[in-house]
Amino acid sequence: MKFLFDLFPVILFFGIFKWGEGHTDAAQALVSQYLSGFVSGGIVTATQAPIILATAVAIIATLAQIGYLLARRKKVDAMLWVSLVIISVFGGATIYFHNEAFIKWKPTVLYWCFAAALLGSQLIMGKNLIRTMMEKQMALPEPIWAKVGFAWSAFFIFMGLLNLYVAFNFPINTWVNFKLFGGMGLMFAFVIGQSLYLSKYIKEPK
Repeated sequence: MKFLFDLFPVILFFGIFKWGEGHTDAAQALVSQYLSGFVSGGIVTATQAPIILATAVAIIATLAQIGYLLARRKKVDAMLWVSLVIISVFGGATIYFHNEAFIKWKPTVLYWCFAAALLGSQLIMGKNLIRTMMEKQMALPEPIWAKVGFAWSAFFIFMGLLNLYVAFNFPINTWVNFKLFGGMGLMFAFVIGQSLYLSKYIKEPK
């Protein structure tokens, strides 16, 4: 459930973009009615409307996630706050300049923030964030925990680079598909591959 909760803005972004892509006139009308005040020049073409509408909905969805957690007096993860800042800045720039390039950078910046947090904690503070999250589920030798932390950092760096490659070398609809299905598929593949690798090292938690 938490995984689906975290994916909520991405799923909405995908769904709204696909709807707007198939109903460009309706998407343009919605953007003109509700977002024209946030757009430089106040005019958005039918081609630009789907990505702008999807971006606005993703920003609102992220705000709704945080509002929901605060209303239920639950902890808001630091990375969710970071995600809100990143999507507000890059998404806001996409809407204002009606330029899809900004929102295309958003996943990469978020991936690299994850990588920086993991590397910084492990190398500077001597704290393995992956171990902190997973040690209640499994026990591993200390050198293996270090490898797991570095592996996740490398994976996020790779995902950031791959996102940029797809974003700026393929059509926008290909990037939107990759953002949901490609990113999620690679994440699952990485988790499964790492689980198989770690299976020979796992000990019973104390």
